Amino acid sequence: MPQSAITAPVPAQSTYQNRVAEYWNAERNPVNLELGRIDDLYHHHYGIGDAQWSVLDETDPDRRRDRLTAELHRLEHAQAELLASHLGPLDSGDRVFDAGCGRGGGSVVAHLRYGCSADGVTLSTQQAEFANEQARARGIDAKVRYHHRNMLDTGFATGAYAASWNNESTMYVELDLLFAEHARLLRRGGRYVVITGCYNDTYGQASREVSLINAHYICDIHPRSAYFRAMARNRLVPVHVEDLTQATIPYWELRKKAEHLVTGIEDTFLTAYKNGSFQYLLIAADRV
Repeated sequence: MPQSAITAPVPAQSTYQNRVAEYWNAERNPVNLELGRIDDLYHHHYGIGDAQWSVLDETDPDRRRDRLTAELHRLEHAQAELLASHLGPLDSGDRVFDAGCGRGGGSVVAHLRYGCSADGVTLSTQQAEFANEQARARGIDAKVRYHHRNMLDTGFATGAYAASWNNESTMYVELDLLFAEHARLLRRGGRYVVITGCYNDTYGQASREVSLINAHYICDIHPRSAYFRAMARNRLVPVHVEDLTQATIPYWELRKKAEHLVTGIEDTFLTAYKNGSFQYLLIAADRV
């Protein structure tokens, strides 16, 4: 008689996902927290647009610090508003899904713009608790909620969402699994938007700089072409593609001047953007 196979229990999260959750549960990076304290909008992403370089002329050390922090936050908020502008048209009766929501800034931006309801998910219990407390403090917790869930398997209702997005969180997951879940959650004609860093595979494999960024953030940056192939396999048809690489360089140039916020990865990002091996991309797609 053949011996019966022993089936090991399947964990709710992979070992890698547990590492990601541990990283973000412990994360207290000033570049995330100090910027968010300005207006209680906590963005876990980078900025776009022309910087106000005059902040560097400030001679008073404390005021220089405050002005630099405020300017970086303004650029990050501009990025969040750009993403949100591609989600519509939406209204107060619609629901939107924020995949990899961090401390919740993107969901608040979408709600304030459209009046819609928002569900954000994160692997980090600390981030979900923090974001829900922020929503309660704003008095919007009836419409903006954050959940400790896996964005690849949310458990939310099929077809319940008019729009969904990832803002710099796709490098933590397999794209086919991610886009399959977005396609399931979106109603027909719903809009998906992603802003992400991706490596330029016309250059070949990932550059040294991209490998350093992967190691810094415990992530796996995808090639640009992988996004379009995975979308095509999962009923997501791109309707707008925008290269934001040049638009994000001023943010990084300014951030490297902010001694109280630098993380040591700034020059790596700038080198990768400038040598063409790394790109900052926005893709908006309709669910068919």
